[in-house]
Parts: sequence; C-alpha cells; structure tokens
Amino acid sequence: MVAEIHLPEYVTRLDCHDTFTFACHAEVNCFTECCRMLELALTPYDVLRLRKATGLNSQQLLEEYIIIEQDPGEPFPRFYLTMVNDGRASCVFIAPQGCTVYQHRPSACRAYPLGRAAIRTDGGAITEHFVMMKENHCCGFLEAAQQTPIQYCIDQELTAYNRFNDAVIQLLQHDAIRNGLIPSQKHIDFFILALYNLDTFRKVLFEDKFESIILSRQEKNRLLDDEELLLFAIDVLHRQLFAIFQDSGLPL
Repeated sequence: MVAEIHLPEYVTRLDCHDTFTFACHAEVNCFTECCRMLELALTPYDVLRLRKATGLNSQQLLEEYIIIEQDPGEPFPRFYLTMVNDGRASCVFIAPQGCTVYQHRPSACRAYPLGRAAIRTDGGAITEHFVMMKENHCCGFLEAAQQTPIQYCIDQELTAYNRFNDAVIQLLQHDAIRNGLIPSQKHIDFFILALYNLDTFRKVLFEDKFESIILSRQEKNRLLDDEELLLFAIDVLHRQLFAIFQDSGLPL
C-alpha cells in the first residue's frame, strides 16, 4: 500500500487523459525561469544522455556536474545536477537562448510542468500517476495549445526515458527496500558505478574484474551500446542486491 502524499498548493493530480493548456517557447515571458531555483534530480538515463550532450565521460560528468547525497537511513544515494552560484541557482546548462543540451535534457525538464510518479505494485508491475505543477512564475499556461499527460509525454520524447527510469524503479521500490533493507556500502558503491559511471563500469567489466560476471566476446560487443549496458547493469544490480530473496524463494 502506498502512503497518502500531501501535495503543495500549486500541485494538483491529473488523470492520464485530463486536458490542460500549456506551451513553452522563447517568446513566453518567463522563458528559462523554470531552469532556476531548483533541485534537479538525475536518473541514470539522464546521466547517460548528458554524457552524449557534453562529450564528457561518466567520471568527468560526475566530478564536474553532479552532486551525490545520501542521508542516514536512506537505502540509496540521490544525484542532483550542480547549479551555478549566481544568486538564482541557475542550471549549469542554461543560456540566454535556452537550454544548451536541449536534445538530451533530463526527464524532469522534459516533463515540466507535469510530474510523473512511477509506482511498483506488489506484483512488480509499474503504474504511472501524474501531477500538474502550476507555479506562479509560469506563463506557459496562458498559451492555447491543449495537452493531455499522455500526449505531452510523447511529444517531449519521454518514452525512452520512462522505459529506463521504470526499470530502475524495480530496484528503488523493491519489496526488500520497502521492508527496510539498507544495502551495504559495497553495494552502494556498485550502485553508483554501474548506474551512474557507465564508462568505468564497462572498462572493469570488459577487463573481467568481476569474478561473478564472465562475458563472451559477443556479449561484450552488445554492451558497447550504452543503453544495452545500462539495462544489463540494472539486471546485475537486481540480482546482487536481492540475492537473499532469491535464495529464500521469495518473490522478486
């Protein structure tokens, strides 16, 4: 059972087929205001795409642009994009003409002003829920373009992002985690390596440094593709983190 969540006044729930009017473009008076004064959480697929946008490898991206936080008692760390210290906490990728990594912008940026929550059910299926964030500064709601959450997600090319983000949800919302399992530091380090430091993970993997993972040449060729490697990493993490459940015969 999912606990009731109390939403801020500017946030309302939406059905997937509800309609709303919204559009964002350079002529809107508030253009780029939503790129400031924010905490932008990053998913593993967000980081994969930002690597493509910046040309940096994953270790460089982690060092230059990403803040990792984990409070005591939290099972996994959280990853945030660094903001510019300009008094407005502006995104590091924002410029007067707009987003400099627009083609590869993170999923939260694509979805705005929608929020999408993916919930893992007891049977392992993923259900999605939408909210609308109608902040006072946003003039996009004055535009005439009519949207539904489903169509808006398609238009913003969120399908691929949601596929990978939902795969990670199977880890973050696993029954063992919900029941209070706190991964060891070794597992947390592996979580960071496999999901957020793909280049280094591939290097270690291809050098056969993981005793429990032996890959054929054909498998290594397949894992040269970043998206295939991320899906592989999620699967490996699932098996390693929840091996105790596998051994006990409990459902995963």
